[in-house]
Amino acid sequence: MPELPEVETTRRGVREAIVGHAVTAFDLREPRLRWPVESRLVRELVGQHIHDVRRRAKYLLIDLDRGSLIAHLGMSGSLRVMPSGSPRLLHDHYDLVLDSGQCLRFNDPRRFGSLHWCTGPVEEHPLLVKLGPEPLEDGLTAELLASRARRRKAAVKLFLMDQHVVVGVGNIYASEALFRAGVRPRRAAGRIKPTEWQRIVESIRQVLGEAIHQGGTTLRDYVNADGTPGYFRQKLFVYERAGEPCRRCRTPIRHLVQGQRSTYFCPVCQQ
Repeated sequence: MPELPEVETTRRGVREAIVGHAVTAFDLREPRLRWPVESRLVRELVGQHIHDVRRRAKYLLIDLDRGSLIAHLGMSGSLRVMPSGSPRLLHDHYDLVLDSGQCLRFNDPRRFGSLHWCTGPVEEHPLLVKLGPEPLEDGLTAELLASRARRRKAAVKLFLMDQHVVVGVGNIYASEALFRAGVRPRRAAGRIKPTEWQRIVESIRQVLGEAIHQGGTTLRDYVNADGTPGYFRQKLFVYERAGEPCRRCRTPIRHLVQGQRSTYFCPVCQQ
């Protein structure tokens, strides 16, 4: 599933190509995504100008004259900028056609992505209003995590993946950040020390920043806005490396399942 670095890479890749341009058509070929796409958008969006492309958690926010589109890539989706007359693939579900002759095309084999239209304050949309702080902004602090973790018995990795606690720290990056912080993923969040929370915050920012710089992590389906894969997989310390030697101490990496998701850790480097 595309996580925060992949969504941020997509945002950066499409923003320059579409901001300032007017929508000439919205070609909706498959409205049956995770939630049905409103058919009225075919008429609503035409003539509106794109003012900005932002990100909140794993959602892309495309700001237009009279509202904002809220786009989610789902488990296998991608948004790419291409000439509007480009041949369509089987799973190309919609095009946002622009006066530049290009279009923003959404492809999603599993159809778990979504597209919503919001005419009010977009931060108050039900999908966004209860989300936690952004991990790369000042709102995320060790003190905040410690206060939210107080008396929590949930494993620290699952705690960090809770989007109400902090957004965008998905499965891959939670495993990687905890490795860098030297914290075992099964430890109870309520028993993490203040110094460890500080290391965790620093590690989250470090690993997400590096992943964005590398264009995200391609494990299976993900490609970024120009159709190229992300290269951060080559930098992973533990994720999907079960049985392989730790890059630091050479101990075999271990695997376990938490919340139906795979977790990877080093039994020596992480305590």
